[in-house]
Amino acid sequence: MDAFFASVEQRDQPELQGKPVIVGGQPNSRGVVAACSYEARQFGIHSAMPCSRAAKLCPQAIFVPPRFDAYKAVSKIIHEIFWHYATEVEPLSLDEAYLDVSHNSEFEGSATHIAEAIKKDIKAETQLIASAGVSYNKFLAKVASDIDKPDGLHVIRPAQGETFIAALPIGDFYGVGPATETKMNRLGVKTGKDLRTKSRFELAKHFGKSADYFYQIARGIDNRPVRSTRVRKSLGKETTFKDDIYDKSVLLEQLITLTEKVFKQLETQQFAAKTVTLKIKYANFKSITRSYSDTKSFIQLSHMPNILNDLLSRTEAGLQGIRLVGISASGLRKTMDTEQETEQKNQLLQLFE
Repeated sequence: MDAFFASVEQRDQPELQGKPVIVGGQPNSRGVVAACSYEARQFGIHSAMPCSRAAKLCPQAIFVPPRFDAYKAVSKIIHEIFWHYATEVEPLSLDEAYLDVSHNSEFEGSATHIAEAIKKDIKAETQLIASAGVSYNKFLAKVASDIDKPDGLHVIRPAQGETFIAALPIGDFYGVGPATETKMNRLGVKTGKDLRTKSRFELAKHFGKSADYFYQIARGIDNRPVRSTRVRKSLGKETTFKDDIYDKSVLLEQLITLTEKVFKQLETQQFAAKTVTLKIKYANFKSITRSYSDTKSFIQLSHMPNILNDLLSRTEAGLQGIRLVGISASGLRKTMDTEQETEQKNQLLQLFE
């Protein structure tokens, strides 16, 4: 997210928009800057800077105390959007995460178009701006996400990786802080190309356990997988309409399309679902959900048109305008596990025959 804390404050307090906003301590306190708007950054202000120093750089800056509950609430919405598209989500903070979208078949599997869709959904749901980095490993995606901010989308393709890293200033490497940058400069390392000339042995002598990491990323190699910090409990898709929809048949058509995408993802990730939930946001922004569960077996795609009809009938669709619809599947079980259970049961039955 771009200037996350400050952007939330500017969204919630319109009078702050377009002004240098600093989230953190007061100008005459010993506190530090937690975040600042892009208007404040133009004066050289940045995170972790003493507030007293920030006040001198920009006397007209507006200091706002942090509201972490508000930021966490927005973060929850953003991370749910991530899960609509990714099979694995690894949070780095409230406003940043690695996403593995390699198993997503939407947009013909284009990670670039998926990133565009995520940015669009975040803007629609939160009125906030996100930047994205797209690449074939975590290191390059992270570096790419900081390029072209705000509202950036930078792509580094496999054929571009080594050339990109060769020209990258060492201070822009993720994992290289000011102290490490100074140490690298003393060794004559100012770019990725310089880093690539150093042997593992030489790097180990100066950087210890980090040597292997530096050696690998200088060559565009980063095999770390995206690791989720939670067990997947649901999987869903939703869409926001440009104009409010009153026609139930149009809504049903859209929901069937979304459902097909959800079940395709379930199949790809080897999940089966016990519960499906319809989400609707009315023109007045009120959101409701309606659910259907099958306690005896897993829900099949062929059953969904009837289920969707029933769920829609329990809403005010057709009476009120609808600005958003979504469908999610929950009560997930790995289909591989259910197949193994069936096989084990059959084996047990054979023992008693």
